[in-house]
Amino acid sequence: MSDAPALPVLDATQARLLGCLIEKQATTPDVYPLTVNAAVTAANQKTARDPLMNLQAGAVQHGLRALEQLGLARQQFSSRADRYEHLAGKAFSLPDQQVALLGLLLLRGAQTVNELLSRAERLARFSDADDARHHLERLAQRNPALVVQIPRGPGQREDRWMHLLCGPVDVEAISARTGASSSPATSGSSELDHRLADLEARVAELEARLSRLEDGGAAPPAAPQLS
Repeated sequence: MSDAPALPVLDATQARLLGCLIEKQATTPDVYPLTVNAAVTAANQKTARDPLMNLQAGAVQHGLRALEQLGLARQQFSSRADRYEHLAGKAFSLPDQQVALLGLLLLRGAQTVNELLSRAERLARFSDADDARHHLERLAQRNPALVVQIPRGPGQREDRWMHLLCGPVDVEAISARTGASSSPATSGSSELDHRLADLEARVAELEARLSRLEDGGAAPPAAPQLS
């Protein structure tokens, strides 16, 4: 009988928000920790998210507080707006690479090693696919495991990986699914995906800086150029 603590079981909103906090810490450090409004924007992005969501501020605030109660997030109080940061690395004793992989799985569901390696470029450094696979295997070998490997199904060329923070998953059912979402990303689609995600991140920065200015804060630094 194992004495290992049980994993927290997150609902879909909490999982999305934890993934957003992990992502934005790396991609938009100027506006991290996130306000509730910034978290709403991040959770409802139209790129780099699967499935798409349309969360309202009340649900996001409730989800962030739930993550705080689970020890996966921490609220920072300020004079203008409360902000939230994730504690995934501390809560699960994970290095940055494994936190990044977990964040991507929370944001996009089951993915191949090559998809994760491509999408992790702005979050953490991996020497190659074998390095990323090594960190995934470490996450899967934990007690309890944080991720599970999904064997390739019909028409699929690679195994996929999925997080377990929303509870156990039906590996056989997921393995049997086919479709474009399970195919390795092509270089063209990956590049477009990165460009769209980068544009959304810059727009989020502009919105956060404008919010600070409207709240009476210091003048924001020069806005990033959208190209």
